[in-house]
Amino acid sequence: MPDPLLLPMADQPPVERADAARNREALLCAARRLVEERGVGCVTMEAVAAAAGVGKGTVFRRFESREGLMAAVLDFSETAWQASVISGPPPLGPGADPWDRLLAFGRSRLETTLLHADLIRAAGATGSRAAGAYSFTALHVQHLLSELGVDGDLPLLATALLAPLEVPIIERQQAGGFPVERLLTGWEDLARRVTGRR
Repeated sequence: MPDPLLLPMADQPPVERADAARNREALLCAARRLVEERGVGCVTMEAVAAAAGVGKGTVFRRFESREGLMAAVLDFSETAWQASVISGPPPLGPGADPWDRLLAFGRSRLETTLLHADLIRAAGATGSRAAGAYSFTALHVQHLLSELGVDGDLPLLATALLAPLEVPIIERQQAGGFPVERLLTGWEDLARRVTGRR
């Protein structure tokens, strides 16, 4: 009978085997490297398997689909970005005035979205920005709005501020000829209106 101290708790994911963890890390490193070298559109499950020195079946067992693999690659960059918001230097990180943090957030999120737009699209519905990452950004913006003394429905106001920073909206605006600086200026104007700042 297995030692009960080694069994995972009911609300915790099972502990990953050491060889599985190594395979996962090797696959993610290979995928990130290929994305940087070739671009998202040229990265296949077969290419990642070959670069990591494992069989294609291992990639599919680990990530289930190309979307799942791209979501895991996206999650890596998203985690790094979230760390800069949580504990990085101001104004994006703690220690700055909430208004300065909100402006830094908008600029940083727009830049990050533009940088990873292909990866976000490739991750599809499984992408971390479609679920967990959105929750993080929404809570962060709500917190900043609260610190700024904004009244009203903060979750909906946060959604209004986040929507222009997502790929589908940015793509539509760029297709209409909007340069990036206009997107940022427009977002800052929206933030001023939401917060009542002049």
